[in-house]
Amino acid sequence: MAAFSSVMDEDIDWTPVLSDHPIFQPKDEVSNASNKGKMSALELSTSSFSKYTRLDPGDDGMSPSGRRQVMAARDGDLIVAVGEELRIMSLGESKLQPSARKSYKVLYTPNIAFEITQLAVNLNGKLLAVAGAYQVAVVVLPKPGFAKLVTPSVDCKSIQVGQFYHASATSIPIAKIEWHPWGEGGSTLLVMTVDGKLRGYDVSVDPEEPQQMLSFVPQRKRKSYLAQGEAERVVASFALGKGRGDWGPLTVYALMRSGDIYAISPYMPVNSSIPSDYVHSLDCFVAAKQQHLTQEDDSPESTALHAIYEYQRKYVAALVKQLPSEPADPADTRPVHMHPPNIIKIKPARQGPFLMQPAPRELVDSEDINATDIAYLTFDAFEDHGETETERLGIVAVAYEDGRVDVCMDVEKIEPKWDNKSRVDRGLPMLAVYETIDLGLLPMLSRLSSKGKEHDSNVPINHPVLLVDPIHEDVVYVYHAFGLHVLHLGPVLQSLTQALKGDEQEVETAVGKSEAIVVRPMLSTFSGEQKLRSSNPVISVVIPSNIYLTSGVFVLTSMRQVVYIPLTLDIDEPPEPSKETPLAIEGPKDLSVMRSPGGPPAYVSLLGTEFYDPPSILSNFSALPPTARPTLAHRSEMITPDILRFLGTIIEHFTHQIGEVRIAHKNAEARHELQIQEYQRQQEKLQEMNNLCGQLKGARHSATLERARRLQEAQKALFERLDRTLQAMMRKVSPELNQHERKWFEELKRMKGEVLGATRYDEESLSSRVKLLRREYDRLLPNLKELQAKEVQRKRRQAQNNQGLGVSQAFELGERSNEERSRIHSLGDQISRLATRLDITLGHAPPLKD
Repeated sequence: MAAFSSVMDEDIDWTPVLSDHPIFQPKDEVSNASNKGKMSALELSTSSFSKYTRLDPGDDGMSPSGRRQVMAARDGDLIVAVGEELRIMSLGESKLQPSARKSYKVLYTPNIAFEITQLAVNLNGKLLAVAGAYQVAVVVLPKPGFAKLVTPSVDCKSIQVGQFYHASATSIPIAKIEWHPWGEGGSTLLVMTVDGKLRGYDVSVDPEEPQQMLSFVPQRKRKSYLAQGEAERVVASFALGKGRGDWGPLTVYALMRSGDIYAISPYMPVNSSIPSDYVHSLDCFVAAKQQHLTQEDDSPESTALHAIYEYQRKYVAALVKQLPSEPADPADTRPVHMHPPNIIKIKPARQGPFLMQPAPRELVDSEDINATDIAYLTFDAFEDHGETETERLGIVAVAYEDGRVDVCMDVEKIEPKWDNKSRVDRGLPMLAVYETIDLGLLPMLSRLSSKGKEHDSNVPINHPVLLVDPIHEDVVYVYHAFGLHVLHLGPVLQSLTQALKGDEQEVETAVGKSEAIVVRPMLSTFSGEQKLRSSNPVISVVIPSNIYLTSGVFVLTSMRQVVYIPLTLDIDEPPEPSKETPLAIEGPKDLSVMRSPGGPPAYVSLLGTEFYDPPSILSNFSALPPTARPTLAHRSEMITPDILRFLGTIIEHFTHQIGEVRIAHKNAEARHELQIQEYQRQQEKLQEMNNLCGQLKGARHSATLERARRLQEAQKALFERLDRTLQAMMRKVSPELNQHERKWFEELKRMKGEVLGATRYDEESLSSRVKLLRREYDRLLPNLKELQAKEVQRKRRQAQNNQGLGVSQAFELGERSNEERSRIHSLGDQISRLATRLDITLGHAPPLKD
């Protein structure tokens, strides 16, 4: 740590260190045409749409579609996934020892045989969750001293998670993986599939079967119709809630592709490690709710709420009983091992969809856009003299394919509800939409897809992902197919923090006067040239939490290009925007965007397209030239030849500088005159545009309105005529369907729903059941074959034992045995009658043996 502190001030530039680092190069890279073709397929262009939009279980190649996070940071280590291979390097060793900057180690994990698309490191930095399009695995990371090993690879233990659910031919695609922060030992892994199943695995106990499972998509009932579309039943992402004295940490939020948000509470891992102060705060929170409810009247709604709060009280009381028996300290934040209470046998209810108030603003020319990611942020609402209260304000951010980001405030926190009969319907939960942000991706999407002839505009080619800064809780990064943006919520949160100290009127006033969220583009990977329109999507963004090593952002593109963006430890507050004009998003200064799509630009400036760069002589205020200054003798003050040569050199340097200053002055004057001419031309152009606007607003405007009115009337008449003609043709050619035909089509629709299901992942459909039956048949077939082989062997051994006696001999022997048996029975009857006559008691006859 002392070594890191000594070099903290001398932070190196990681861009030249990582730009050509072999850790990012593809596996078995060879500089040939085939490899170049593979690398070009990673570039988002009109020729690579299919690789970005199709997901094939049999072809798990290098397609960067969907959610991508192939880099992860563990303290001072950087982990990179390249195809099926995991690589790790030490940033600390690269910073302290320049000779080790181009070295890395390969994590030997033979169990991983799929392309890695997501990485997630748990809180203690010991486990790494690895996910592909369909499969999940967990790798035990090596200790920090791995960089000193001589071998190029490090053997690591790796296990696959839930092979029955995520490693078969009928597996459901994986939407997102995440470690639960309150899992005991950091070993609880949450896996969300697109069919709405959230499975919680404790990899330290049983990595094959999930200990818990939540369903955010209800099962379709038989012989019933669903009015929902497929996008409303497919999950895009999920997020864990946060909070300090409420139910936020025990809440899970799921985002559908349609943009609907659902929540389930309470949820905690089977083996949890929860801070004791949170349990005490939650106990006080529920007690205050119950006390406030007792003051209300005995209405039916109040009675139902009493039942809900009674369930909550039982749940919290079961948690309090698991705390240590010693006196509790309110400031004690030590985690305590706990289990979910089993006192309530009913499952938690799914709540939602959330009602957005007001409705989010949709972008122009954007239709049927799916949501891609959700993030939950929280920050301290009350801070006074270093003392923080328990109140925390929650922020929910939702990203969409077209570059839209909705920032909502969680003003009404979710409370637990269970699926019981006394459940009260208090309406849908609500999120207050604070602002809708446009990242400006629609022009790039339209320009990229304008030349694609076979591309369907409804197919997604952009998948923005939200990443919360681990150091600054008010900063969110959004990386997508065209670069990286950062959202700075600092000024907004500060104004809301001050407003929350007052009443509701002050909060409404603060929200109305608060400024917009600052949006800054940090990286642009889009090439807008007319001949070559392509982009290198950002597939991973990592922010190391170790500030002693670096304070910056590592960005990786699909072409394996890494970019390092340095940051300060304390993000500066952005300048206040003007109140007269809305906040403009600062983008990369690409002058080619100003060109008209059909030809040359509409206006050519005399100043050209390049910015004016003042000569360096005007800004260089250096002292004397770099010439050794002679020292004067102590005893002699005479002028020596060395002093004369020194003065001559200085005079020559000053003369040269004076010449350069004169030339720079002439260039500056020429530039000034050119700017005056350009200013006059712009004034003339502005006057011309004003005259044109006057003409458009005058007689020409009236004539245009009159012409538009006549066109509307003519169009209306044409529509009426077309309607009459179409009705006549329908009556003659295609009459209406009769009642039997309608019933037949409805029956076909019902049969189609039963066979294929409401969505691709309907488990109640016949096709899904046939697939499940096929899997069970394939699973039982080996055992049945083994039993059949054993039966054949048994019959063979029995036949071998009976080879000494023929069939005819055995038949004759059986007949003689039956005759002897009948004679013995008759003889026994005679003896019994004789004993009766002689009055003699006989014992039981021994049984006959076969």
